[in-house]
Amino acid sequence: MLEVQEKKVEYLELIYDLIFVYLIGRNNSLLHYIEDGFVPAEVFLAYVLCTLAVIQIWNFSTFYINLYGRNGVRDHVFLFINMYLLYHMADGISTGWQASFYQFCVAWFLILVNIGAQHLIEMRNHKNAPWVLEQLKRKAQIILGEAVLVSVHMLVYHFAGISIAYVPILFGMIATALSGKINAMVPVDFGHLSERAMLYVVFTFGEMIISITGYFDGVITARSLYFSGMAFLIVVGLFLGYEIFYNRIIDRELTTNGTGYMMIHVFLVFALNNISVALEFMREEEVALLPKTLFITCSFILYFVFLFLTGIYAKKKCMFNVRFFLFLLIFGISFLALMMIFRTRMILNIAISVLYVFALSMIIYRHGRMANAI
Repeated sequence: MLEVQEKKVEYLELIYDLIFVYLIGRNNSLLHYIEDGFVPAEVFLAYVLCTLAVIQIWNFSTFYINLYGRNGVRDHVFLFINMYLLYHMADGISTGWQASFYQFCVAWFLILVNIGAQHLIEMRNHKNAPWVLEQLKRKAQIILGEAVLVSVHMLVYHFAGISIAYVPILFGMIATALSGKINAMVPVDFGHLSERAMLYVVFTFGEMIISITGYFDGVITARSLYFSGMAFLIVVGLFLGYEIFYNRIIDRELTTNGTGYMMIHVFLVFALNNISVALEFMREEEVALLPKTLFITCSFILYFVFLFLTGIYAKKKCMFNVRFFLFLLIFGISFLALMMIFRTRMILNIAISVLYVFALSMIIYRHGRMANAI
């Protein structure tokens, strides 16, 4: 029996992923515009849509490379074109949205056309594999269909002054989720896919590490040491939770189409972006206490919800039961209640956050250790 060679993450993929670090920072900068104690609704919506659009682009590219990438000349050319277009997309992210609307959307449109074209070109290499052709055709339809909706979005904005950016994003997500049966005909290399997802999460943690540098203000006092130490511990605890999941619980040899795993990571990365910004908000007095406390609390809960949802792809002996999820629900509600009660006492608020993060990380560690000991 022939042993299937494990697909490795190439240097090209790492270079491509680095541009998303820059994009994460640009997206997060949208939330630095404060009005009446918090981010205006239209700016926050722009942040959400920009973040999801960028992660979705990464998602489409990652699936293509996983299934059909050969690290050849064509792969290099298409990815470098996308990288250049992503710079324009990043340059179009600003609070003065009207001035950069077309730059962002044209770059978004061209990136989707680029990825869709890769799928169409790849079809000529699989003429004798009808199931692969069908999968490539469906992927191309979804990606190019989203590109068409981006162009419709630009026309609607031009003539009516209304942004419907959520339409192409929702179309891409829903159409991808509904194509699960067709994707199942061509299983992904889950080891490679999970590694790519892990690296993107690590890059997102890199942005979070940068975001907490403001806690180190150059003046060493008991207060500055306390808050900088607590902020650092939050990042460490969040990272440990993901690291343990990836190393001990996820079954990277699983046969799967990977669609659900990547959809989970779209929201996992989104939650981490929120936490990065929320940690900056906690230091800023112009941000009202209630909204910023709710923002960071809900971001923590969102992160752990989707982290535990990756348990769907756990090793059989590491699966979580319903009783465990009920415990997590009660624990999350208790955390939310405590954060609201002590929202005016930041010294307690940040300590509660650290305890919540490390308690869940320790639960994950114990679960992974006990399951793997069986």
